Amino acid sequence: MHKVIWMSDPHFTHEGNVLGHDPRVRLQAALDHINRYHHDANLCVISGDMVNRGTHADYDALLNRLNKLAIPFLPMVGNHDDRTLFRTILPLPEACMADFIQYTVPTTDGLIVCLDTQKSGSDAGEFCGERLAWLQDILQNAVDMPVYIFLHHPPMPLGLPMQDTENMEDGDTFLDLVSKYDCVKYMFIGHVHRPISGTVKGIPFSTMRSILYQAPAPRPEWNWDTFKPVEEAPNLGVITIAESAINLQFEQFCNFETGTAGK
Repeated sequence: MHKVIWMSDPHFTHEGNVLGHDPRVRLQAALDHINRYHHDANLCVISGDMVNRGTHADYDALLNRLNKLAIPFLPMVGNHDDRTLFRTILPLPEACMADFIQYTVPTTDGLIVCLDTQKSGSDAGEFCGERLAWLQDILQNAVDMPVYIFLHHPPMPLGLPMQDTENMEDGDTFLDLVSKYDCVKYMFIGHVHRPISGTVKGIPFSTMRSILYQAPAPRPEWNWDTFKPVEEAPNLGVITIAESAINLQFEQFCNFETGTAGK
């Protein structure tokens, strides 16, 4: 069995708040929770938007905190990240692509694939031909090995009025590729700051709450002219993988009002 902790969208800053929340307090609560209850996990995947502004000071401060994790971590790029600073400061597997921050991590229960869906200068995502060719090569060579894909931008609409405008552009091309391979067992998606599960073209998927702030549910009466976080506590995910069977549990690790440990 392989145990993976999943965090998403920390939007870290070394000072100040983000939409009324302190990213340092929230991240520390998540790290303390992992170190206390999940130090037996094999690794932690952080599915994009590592920082909120993409500054050197933010990445430095973020790395200083992540280095206190009791388990290895895999950072991923999101639309708020700066690829150059990301690659310069945060640790990446040696097999990471040269031009994009995507890589694979083999485990005894399958292959973890972390993708780069960033579109420079946009909050929406993309998956260009070079990235598609890289992924196709990975999937062709996987043969019967189970593959678990982590990505930041959803390649399909999720019924979230504001977030659906910033999904992966031409996501059908991406889905056409991955759905051809039976080895693809699950997709884990960040970006939307809400927990949603389903299937798309036969592939199960889940999205994740941010460890900082949450997006509103798609209620008809909501005013979508401006984005305002809802009063929901953040979660992290606890994934167990055993013989291609996936179990994903969402865990609250802090109090909404204070951001500190407790329900």
